[in-house]
Amino acid sequence: MSMPLPSFYEPSQVGQLYLEEAAVVAEAAKKYKEAHGIRDASEDSIKIAGFGIDCQVGFCVPGASLFVPGAVEDTQRTISWMYRNINKITNLFFSLDTHSVHQIFHPSWWVDQEGNHPAPLTPISKDDVKTGRWRTVQHQEASLEYVERLEQQGKYVLTIWPYHTLLGGLSHALVPSLMEAAMFHALVRGEETRFELKGREPLTENYSVLSPEVEELGGKRVGAFNQNFYDVLMAYDRVYVFGQAKSHCVLSTLDDLLTKIQSESPDLVGKIWILEDAMSPVPAPPLEPLPDALNFPAIADRAMERFASAGMHIVKTTDDIVL
Repeated sequence: MSMPLPSFYEPSQVGQLYLEEAAVVAEAAKKYKEAHGIRDASEDSIKIAGFGIDCQVGFCVPGASLFVPGAVEDTQRTISWMYRNINKITNLFFSLDTHSVHQIFHPSWWVDQEGNHPAPLTPISKDDVKTGRWRTVQHQEASLEYVERLEQQGKYVLTIWPYHTLLGGLSHALVPSLMEAAMFHALVRGEETRFELKGREPLTENYSVLSPEVEELGGKRVGAFNQNFYDVLMAYDRVYVFGQAKSHCVLSTLDDLLTKIQSESPDLVGKIWILEDAMSPVPAPPLEPLPDALNFPAIADRAMERFASAGMHIVKTTDDIVL
């Protein structure tokens, strides 16, 4: 049976910025728990995790520098799913993309021969760096090695992104309506929401919450697989995944999950449930011809087919959670 939505929730506010009404949420949670006789999550016989990837203002609120078209509707469906299944979702986890101004994927890192910084969505290849089309303000050798390694891996071309989810800024925060839902869940189920920061290392991108795109440069460690977070997630019987963007941070995190599971415990792949209507891809840049490596919607669709073939479950937020 689906649980009712709390009275304070307004779907029309999901795409808006406001201060979360903690006192209102807390009072509503107390009454809701009593009215519906909801047990603490510690009593769940089947442990279910809701795992939101980068559900932040910077990606999910119109006007933000990296707003993903479709994210407002994705978040609305996500919040509805959380409330309707609050008696079944044991705990919530959220990754937070966490950046500073001077990082390898931000405009300030690079300049052309006239000293101009690249525009957002500019791709930078190893040839661009070797020929001097783009040079770095600092860490020239490590930056060249980074773009070379990206191309060797065949995953992404280095893309310059607008300044986004800067630590200390509004765009770093969880979407207010979703934060209220997380707080409501924590109070009704008696579990603390867990937040996992990623993306602080200047010399590498960190699409996945589990590992950076490159772990070592010039013999120096710049990141590592997040074994602790992986172990925490995989201790649950099911992990429902949602968030932004389907073509980047969601895809990379699922890729890391799949690689790790297949290498260590292939029978655990069925623990992963992907809420396909709770995520959207980054639009492809307006390039003619469009390189396949930058066709982000197509990359996302192919990845979802691959995840399904590997044994992950592809479901919708409207599907019942059958225990």
